[in-house]
Amino acid sequence: MEIRKYDGSPHRGITTRLLGRDRYGTWLAIPPGTVADSGKVWEIPCVLLVPHVGWYTAMFNAAPRNTSVYCDITTPAAWTSNRIVVTDLDLDVRKIRETGEVQLVDEDEFTAHSRKFEYPEEVIQQARSAAAWLLDALHTGAEPFAGHFHRWLALFQDKAAIAVR
Repeated sequence: MEIRKYDGSPHRGITTRLLGRDRYGTWLAIPPGTVADSGKVWEIPCVLLVPHVGWYTAMFNAAPRNTSVYCDITTPAAWTSNRIVVTDLDLDVRKIRETGEVQLVDEDEFTAHSRKFEYPEEVIQQARSAAAWLLDALHTGAEPFAGHFHRWLALFQDKAAIAVR
């Protein structure tokens, strides 16, 4: 998966494993020990949802990670062969595991980058709309954010356990 900034410059790249697809989108696994090209190391397994349609990606983290769900507001995913490319728009929504609190984060970064990169008004509106939808979905427990993702996380962890044997 390739994540870029609005000017096309690289932001982060990460190798993922395809788990499958369902009505919500494509589910990818990020195994522990995965190193992104930015140098970040994933120590806790997670699954990533790339929706069929939508201005976001959603990462679902296994415990004990403090953030159970982390959604990046992005442009819709572009697929090329076995590569996914999104543009990170710097606005994020997350859910804190212990408290269940849902937060909109990085608004200052979104505002600064929307000026710096001259986001068109339509991009700003789509990003804010996606953030509002995600805040509501995480607050109300809409799927796939309520529990559907547990199936994919368990499947990934079971596959990883089987692969180790």
